[in-house]
Amino acid sequence: MSKAAFTLLVLLSLAGAVLLFVPLPEALVTMAKVLFAVLLAGFVVALALGRRFKFDPVLRSSIR
Repeated sequence: MSKAAFTLLVLLSLAGAVLLFVPLPEALVTMAKVLFAVLLAGFVVALALGRRFKFDPVLRSSIR
């Protein structure tokens, strides 16, 4: 897992905890849900990009 994905996972967990355990006014609940959705999308993108650009030296040596 990349550092960006890990950071987004931590922020996503904090946003989820706030949504579940902290009583907020309705306007802040909506903003927290939007933040949660944006962080979730960013986390998925970071995981996908981290997988795509991995470098495997074993594959490189077998090409020769």
